Amino acid sequence: MKVSDFNYNLPEELIAQVPLEKRDESRLMVLNRKNQSIEHRVFKDIIDYLQPGDCLVRNNTKVIPARIYGKKETGANVEFLLLNNIEGDIWESIVRPGNKLHIGTKVIFKDGLLKAEILDIMPGGTRKVKFHYNGIFNEILDEIGLMPLPPYIHEELREKDRYQTVYAKYEGSAAAPTAGLHFTPELLKKIEEKNVQIANVTLHVGIGTFRPVKEDTVEAHKMHSEHFYIKQEDCDKINKAKQAGKRVIAVGTTSCRVLETIADENTGLVKKVEGDTQIFIYPGYKFKCIDGLITNFHLPQSTLLMLVSALAGKDFIMNAYNEAVKDKYRFFSFGDAMFIN
Repeated sequence: MKVSDFNYNLPEELIAQVPLEKRDESRLMVLNRKNQSIEHRVFKDIIDYLQPGDCLVRNNTKVIPARIYGKKETGANVEFLLLNNIEGDIWESIVRPGNKLHIGTKVIFKDGLLKAEILDIMPGGTRKVKFHYNGIFNEILDEIGLMPLPPYIHEELREKDRYQTVYAKYEGSAAAPTAGLHFTPELLKKIEEKNVQIANVTLHVGIGTFRPVKEDTVEAHKMHSEHFYIKQEDCDKINKAKQAGKRVIAVGTTSCRVLETIADENTGLVKKVEGDTQIFIYPGYKFKCIDGLITNFHLPQSTLLMLVSALAGKDFIMNAYNEAVKDKYRFFSFGDAMFIN
């Protein structure tokens, strides 16, 4: 299967640069797989498509302000983007300029509030970095760090919390699970009042989510790894829905990837687990757990576009994307939403 089969033309002005004032006022494109129809709604209408007994599964990871700027002892400016916490105060980080940051280099951030030392150069050119500080690391990051916005967003984010879901809880992501950005506390309350179960998974989104597929064929691509866990109480909600013949609807591709990683091959049931996933879902994949997906519009030739094509069918998805371009939907992280029903 060719990667180029997942290309489409996107005018740059359709890439949303800022979030809408009201989260749930985004547009919602609804794809009905049974009759291959497309509806155009507003996101808060998602409640009309959820039935009592269904289970909505969301990713409650929290983005850390992982982009920090400092100086070498020579006074030269440097930039770090924290990717993942290896152990204790040791992190994997993208550094710029990479050719100037060798093993043993020391960096100072915000007048010495935070200091770092390069321990090693890792595969792919990232650095293993040890941080030194007094106090609580996450509080220091909150003070000096910036949100690691995707490379296609060029506007400054005025409010940090607009790149967080309203239910973000566990810190660790370098990018937001953006399908969840559309939910408000009021909408979630109405969903629960409709007797729809809400379950959580935690998958810490890595920066690899923005890396382009460089291979010519889909099958040759190697997925990045991301850490996840799910609690027993959330497994119980998901399994209750499955066993009652109700639907499990994933909020975002991250929730989908966790569920499909851990679901039983035959029953689709899930169990409490913590681990890493490199699952790569593309057309031909047989879904084990999810029955529907709430998602945003994804980059051309991306693994996420391949995932939604696996669920809805490539031709249906590509037609929907072309319609979204024609109707001037807003694309990517701060853009509009799609519900694959």
